[in-house]
Amino acid sequence: MGHTHLPKPDASTTWESSWPTAIAQTVAPLQRGRADPTHRIVESAAHSGLPGVWRTSLTDDGPVSMLLTQDDVHTLTCRAWGPGARRAVENAPELCGAADDPSEFRPDHPMLEGLLRRNRGLRIGRTNRVLEALIPAILEQRVLGRQATTAWRRLVRRYGTPAPGPAPEGMKVFPAPSTWAAIPAWEWHRLGVDPRRTRTIIACVRRAGRLERLSGLPTEDAKRLLCTIDGIGVWTAAEIAQRAFGDTDALSVGDVHLARVVGHAMFNADFDDDAMVAALEPWRPHRYRVVRLLHAGGYATRPRFAPQRQ
Repeated sequence: MGHTHLPKPDASTTWESSWPTAIAQTVAPLQRGRADPTHRIVESAAHSGLPGVWRTSLTDDGPVSMLLTQDDVHTLTCRAWGPGARRAVENAPELCGAADDPSEFRPDHPMLEGLLRRNRGLRIGRTNRVLEALIPAILEQRVLGRQATTAWRRLVRRYGTPAPGPAPEGMKVFPAPSTWAAIPAWEWHRLGVDPRRTRTIIACVRRAGRLERLSGLPTEDAKRLLCTIDGIGVWTAAEIAQRAFGDTDALSVGDVHLARVVGHAMFNADFDDDAMVAALEPWRPHRYRVVRLLHAGGYATRPRFAPQRQ
């Protein structure tokens, strides 16, 4: 179905962003592997030459499919279908980085200055959906990235609900907490999810209501509370904060590869975590923005083996 012939959405909004915004690049961290059934990149419906994105989500009002497109780098549109359409539309500007203020970010590094010029539409968005960031992050703990994305894809395809509205074929919506809790032990084992990660996921979905409310707290408080759950450490909390809270400073300390990438790309040195944290201190509170810019420049920030720690 062509984008110009889509049925009328259940809710929609168009807004003018304060900063140049590239939607597909901004929401890219939400995609877990190329075949993620909750995320699909498409040609823009606005014929702007800029790609759009189909996203699904499970809101407090129910499932939603949304199509994010743009006429230009400032004019953005969200069309949504399903019971969660109104909530999705209300959050769409933040999803696309409306709450991200890069005005005080000073690259002060030749490489970052060039990356910023070439990626002026990269914003840090926030989904305000904690579990949707948390479960795939737990799946990524201590395993091959491909193994984690395969587990995520198969779990969502099997236990997620069909995407409402005219979403592309095969798209699914994040399963409800009760559905996650009911997945049998043999299924987790079959997908290579060890008992410890399984227990952490089950503990989290049983706290779903409380966890979703964390998006209304100051980010540091929310991360501290996340780390009180057995199986969630600084790496996992940072991965959640980046996506759910739009934390521009959340640094994935414990990532087996990131310190080396930062060290060699920016300082021509071999870094461990402590050296990376010290070197990036001048860019606080934009350290995650620095990492995103390195990723946009083609530097591999995703580890072959995701994190050393939780």
